[in-house]
Amino acid sequence: MRTFKKICACLVCMCLFLGTMTGCSQSSQRMMFGTGGTSGTYYSYGGIIAQYMKNYADVKAVAVSTGGSKVNIQSIHDGDFQLAFTQSDVMTYAWEGTRAFENDGATTDFRVLASLYSETVQIITMDDSITSVDDLKGKRVSIGQAGSGVYFNAIDILSAAGIDIDDIKPQYQSFEDSKEALKDGRIDAAFIVSGTPTTAITELATTNGVNLISIDEELQEKILSDYSYYKAYTIPAGTYPDQDEDIQTVAVEATLIVSADVDEETVYNLTAAIFDHVEEIKLENSKGGELTLESATDITTVPYHAGAAKYFAEKGYTVNTDEN
Repeated sequence: MRTFKKICACLVCMCLFLGTMTGCSQSSQRMMFGTGGTSGTYYSYGGIIAQYMKNYADVKAVAVSTGGSKVNIQSIHDGDFQLAFTQSDVMTYAWEGTRAFENDGATTDFRVLASLYSETVQIITMDDSITSVDDLKGKRVSIGQAGSGVYFNAIDILSAAGIDIDDIKPQYQSFEDSKEALKDGRIDAAFIVSGTPTTAITELATTNGVNLISIDEELQEKILSDYSYYKAYTIPAGTYPDQDEDIQTVAVEATLIVSADVDEETVYNLTAAIFDHVEEIKLENSKGGELTLESATDITTVPYHAGAAKYFAEKGYTVNTDEN
């Protein structure tokens, strides 16, 4: 018995020594963090956010490339991810079991941690005859891949303008494919939904020139009235090469969600890891410039996690949770 106790004591000492040297005694949690494609903002920004979570919340968040919003929500539902990025509109579809989730049914295994930045609806063209949404009638228009967030954004804007999908010649293309198709003259316009500036649009504006189409105030008001997950947004002049005027449009929000099963203290610490270090994050990614407590707490369609709500309450902001 005494020999056994000595062996156990030696093993404990060894673990403590190795923990000092290698971190084996660390009690940090490991979380899988769904982002997006490797060329997109979700992936690059997710890597930065994950590092702050590791440094300040003792959580090893592993940012992985994924197919984006819907896949991320489904992966939290399946238990494969604990954190993920999603568009605010897509997570609303999941919560309500509509549109992209109509066949799957409502998915409510996640909660909001924070809104991080705006994902802007951008309508681009190289055709000088297209100067408004109405001018898209009869044109070849890329409206995103079928069932994607971009697809539903395009349908929302067109519908609000009184344009049925049969009134255009729809093309179902990714950002990159839309860019190439515009360059080659195979389409007349495209919907792009992303944080600004968007690399694909910048490249097109630099090499070929591109026009951005404004959504006028009347149409904006109709969209905001019909769909609660949009907000009015201005793309400032100079965002893209040769863009001389502000562009009025609408935006959804890039939202960080977390599994409902994660405990309150951990989510509180994850939230603090981001919002206690906004100035540092700004220096690492341009989207960090949009991190504010006001915008982080403006989601209304899906409840926040209690841990995030606790952090924001300490800063003077009240958010919707399952408890209120």
